[in-house]
Amino acid sequence: MEPTYTQRGDYLIPNLVLSDTKEYHIGKYGRMRRIYLKEHRPAIYSTLLLTEKLFSHLSEIDAACKTRLDIIEAEMMRQEGVTEALKAADQMEWVRRRNSIHSRAEEIVLHELVYAK
Repeated sequence: MEPTYTQRGDYLIPNLVLSDTKEYHIGKYGRMRRIYLKEHRPAIYSTLLLTEKLFSHLSEIDAACKTRLDIIEAEMMRQEGVTEALKAADQMEWVRRRNSIHSRAEEIVLHELVYAK
């Protein structure tokens, strides 16, 4: 297949088109993974980008992070007794514990999935 070019002034710009036209939802964790790859793993980032697998990879990481976060949070809440009864009795304590659990669970997920080699 012969590449085609468009002339812009004195330059010939190649007409590049992505073969994968699927739309991917990339959330917070997918964007964090992209930044990590771009800054700390440029070879992996370039490979994924050039093989058109970057967006599917980021979408998969984002979905996996959300799923894993839900599982970890539910287990931590069960172990620490953060229940609806506590929420009804002392809402501020429930919020404090819930935020603490979310922060710890998110740190685990980031270490396991986003910042993994």
